[in-house]
Order: sequence, then C-alpha cells, then structure tokens
Amino acid sequence: MPPPEVLLLGPGPSPTSPLVRAAQAWPLLGHLDPAFLPLLENVQQRLRELFGTANAFTLPLAGTGTSGMEAVVGNLIEPGDRVVVGVHGIFGQRFAEAARRRGADVVEVRTEFGAVPDPAAIVRAIQAGPVRLCGVVHAETSTGVLLDLRPIAAAARAAGALFAVDAVTSLGGLVWQADDLGVDAAFSGTQKCLSAPPGLAPLTLSAAALRRVAERRSPPPFAVDAGLLMGYFGADRAYHHTAPVSLVYALSAALDEVAAEGMDGRERRHRAVAAQLRRGLDALDLAPLVAAAHATPMLTSVRYPDGVDDRVFRAHLRNVHRIEIGGGLGSLAGRVFRLGLMGHGARPENVLRVLAAIGDALAAQGRAVDIAAALAAARAG
Repeated sequence: MPPPEVLLLGPGPSPTSPLVRAAQAWPLLGHLDPAFLPLLENVQQRLRELFGTANAFTLPLAGTGTSGMEAVVGNLIEPGDRVVVGVHGIFGQRFAEAARRRGADVVEVRTEFGAVPDPAAIVRAIQAGPVRLCGVVHAETSTGVLLDLRPIAAAARAAGALFAVDAVTSLGGLVWQADDLGVDAAFSGTQKCLSAPPGLAPLTLSAAALRRVAERRSPPPFAVDAGLLMGYFGADRAYHHTAPVSLVYALSAALDEVAAEGMDGRERRHRAVAAQLRRGLDALDLAPLVAAAHATPMLTSVRYPDGVDDRVFRAHLRNVHRIEIGGGLGSLAGRVFRLGLMGHGARPENVLRVLAAIGDALAAQGRAVDIAAALAAARAG
C-alpha cells in the first residue's frame, strides 16, 4: 500500500525532487561493478567540493548522520583523551555522550537550549589543558542556533587539537570551507539540505586526522575503521562492506541539483525563505526561539503561545493539511515546534502553505489569527 503524500517541513527528512526519486529506481548494480565505481568516485569528488576540502578521505558512509558521528569518535578518540564538546542542544549532548562511551575525559561547555553559545567559553576550555579533540555542532537541529566556527577552529589548531564538526543540518544549505576553517573532521546526513533519502553520512577526515588514526594504540571499530573504509573508497576498491548502491544513485542526483544551482545561490535561497517565514510568523504573533542573526536559515524553532497544545497542533497540521513539522526536544519539548525549510523543500510556495496551515491550527485551538496578513507579510520581502 503506497504511503500518503505528506509535505516534509520538519527537521528532516526533507522533500526529494522528481530527479532524485527517479534515480532510486535505476537498475541495481553490484557495489564493485565497473559501471558503478566511476559514479561513486564522482560522488566523492563532489562531496569534497561541497565540504570545501581536498581531503582524500571524503566519502558517503553507510548510515545516517549518527553513523558519521560514530566514525569520528571511533577513529579519533581513545580512552583517557581529553575532549572538549560544545553542548547547546540535543546533538551536542549526543556528541559528548558518544565520546564518553569511547572512554574520553569529556569537558562539556554547556549553554541553555535555544541560547547562543559564547565561542570564547569553548576556547577557554580548550586552553585549560591538553586536549585531543574539540567537537561542536554547526547548525543545532534541536534549537536552530548557528555557531560561529572560526574562533573555535583557531583555538583548537593553536592547542594542537583536532577540530570536529557536526554539519548534519548545514551541509548543502550553507557554503562550507572546511580546509579554510581548519576543520579536521566533519560529518553530515543526506536527508537534510541535500534532499536525498536518509541512509548516507557524508564524511571527511583531514590528513592530520588520518595520522591520529595511524598512531592509535588499538584499532578503531571495524565498521568505521578509516583505514578499511579507504580500502573500498580509495584507489584499491577493496571489499569492506556492501555499499547502499541505490542511495548513492539518489545522492548523485541530489548533487547534480546542487551543482546546477551553485552553493552561493543555494545559500541565498535558504536565507530568503527563512526571512519570508519569519515575516509571516510575526504576523501570526509567533516568536522564533532564536534571533535571526544567530539562527540557522534551514531550521526555525518557534515558541508556542500560552495555551496551545503541542501534540494537538502538530497532529492538526499532519492530519488536516498533510504537513509534517517537528516538536521540541529535551528541555524544549512542548514549548516549541520546529520548521525545516531544507533543500528541495526551501521554496516560497511551501512557506505560504505552511503559514496558512499554522494559522488554521492555531484557530482550531481558539487563537485569533489573521492568515491573510501572514501571507501578505511573507510575500512582502
């Protein structure tokens, strides 16, 4: 039985284009087939361009963004390593927990969920003692806060530490320059701004990160061992695991669309629709959790007015308007809803549709709203 058509405007997955959906239906080939390997190499090269890196180790790892995170901590952390992690949302919290499970001495630099972290606090933690790795989340999906990476990257480099970044929500929506920033490890997911199906984690490791892997006292976990992965994703194309061929097809098609638009244009589009959304929300008397100057353009968390029930509100959007949005996580559960305008879904017509649906859902809970004014405000920019 085919699933219903639902407009995905939550924190992920995002809508896929007809081109990406068609690519998934291409004939299946073996993961070592001579017709598949050139496509895989092309995907790897375009991921390098997307990350803004020349790293040889750049690949689409099987699994979602969490797999990318596990690859970073599994390869770069050993028991007893001092690791500094910026925590200002659920995914920073998850990064810290993953490092702890590898036996690291984790120093968390915590900020209230929804508040903007002070990069100087993370810098001070790096400078407070020997540090093996610093990990942060660029665009925190649980809150919608965008972190300034430059001062943290500079401090990590000065301390001789590796710098790792969760780019799950930002890659493909914002211009990335990993080499220019001094990022040693970055991971993402295909289901956010790339608008491909979930199941692959774009991952890149610098030469310094690979040296760290080579110097380990014990080997990394087999599934994410960087050396073994390069056996398949490098020139030898040696068997390590069965790559998800159809997902690589879909990612290739998604990267075609990124290249056709260009990342500068893609970032402008994400920022324009985010501004459009904020104007409409303001006309509905709804306040974003994060000020625009510090917010991710692809994910907006919105405070609920007093008396609005989170589950009833989101169920109304899903059941009446066939729109999926996200609820709050952790300390923000029940207090905010999260709107994702990502990749193929970051379009003006989707902004207008979701604003009308939000107005209707608020009215269904007894709130006085002016939907026409919200739509006019969104169009006014």
